[in-house]
Amino acid sequence: MSKKVKALVITGYGTNCETEMAHACRLGGAEQVDIVHMSQLIHGEYRLDDYHLLNLPGGFLDGDDLGAGQAGAHRFKHVVVKSTGEKLMEQLLRFIKDGKLILGVCNGFQLMVKTGLLPGFDGDYQHRQVSLIHNDSGRFEDRWVALKVDAASPCVFTKGLDRLYFPVRHGEGKFVTMDDQVLKEVQNRHLVALRYADPQSGEPTMTYPANPNGSPDAIAGICDPSGRIFGLMPHPEAFHHRTNHPRWTREDLPEEGQGVAIFRNGVEFIRANLL
Repeated sequence: MSKKVKALVITGYGTNCETEMAHACRLGGAEQVDIVHMSQLIHGEYRLDDYHLLNLPGGFLDGDDLGAGQAGAHRFKHVVVKSTGEKLMEQLLRFIKDGKLILGVCNGFQLMVKTGLLPGFDGDYQHRQVSLIHNDSGRFEDRWVALKVDAASPCVFTKGLDRLYFPVRHGEGKFVTMDDQVLKEVQNRHLVALRYADPQSGEPTMTYPANPNGSPDAIAGICDPSGRIFGLMPHPEAFHHRTNHPRWTREDLPEEGQGVAIFRNGVEFIRANLL
C-alpha cells in the first residue's frame, strides 16, 4: 500500500453529493480521491482493497422507490463482481477487517443501516437491527441544524469536536431500532456520536424543528464499536467553506467550514494507523 491516503467516493443510481464529498476529502488531507460509479466496482475496474476510506454520499438511490437506501443495500449485499466472482459484500467485509474507515452521509447512512453495517455489534456487519424511516413531520426537511458530539463516543470522525452546525436534507431520517434493547445497547456503548441540539443551549433536543425528524434520543449519527464506521443524516461535506453557512455575510466565521474536521479526523487516523 502506498504512503498516501486514498479515498473512494461511490456514485451512481441517484447519488448527487459525490463532488462535494470528494472535495471535502481533499480538504481533509487525502492525497488521492476517486469518484467511482457503482457499476465500475461491480465490473472490477476499481476495488475497495485499494483504498483506505470509503465514502457513501447523499442522494436518492434508485429513487428511494423501495425505501431510502433499500435497493442499494441489496445491491451491495448480493451483486457479484464480474472480474473475480466474489460478492461485493465480501470486499466490503474485508475492507472493514483490514481496519479501514467508512463514512456514510444521509442516503449513505440509510444504505449502511439497511445493509447491516451499523451498529455492527460484536463484529456483525450483515444483519439489520436499526433503520431510518419517514420524518415525523411527514415531509422533506431542508434546514440547518445544531448538533452535539458525544465526547465519550469511540467515533474516529468526531474526535475532539463538540458543537457543530450542518444542513439536513432528507425525508427519511428518523432513527429506529428493532427493539428497545438494541436502542439501549447503542446508547450504553456511546455509539450515538452525534445528536440534534437546541441552537441556544447546545444540549440534545426532541423539539421540532431543531430535531428535524423525531429521532429518539435526538440521534443524528451513530458509529460501530470500533469507531471506524460512521453514518449520519446531516451533511458535513456541505459546510467546507464559510460561504456555505446561511449567515456567512452576517457572522464572523473561520474560512474553513466545520465539516472539514470530520474528514480530517478520518485522514489523520489513517495516517497514524494504516500507512
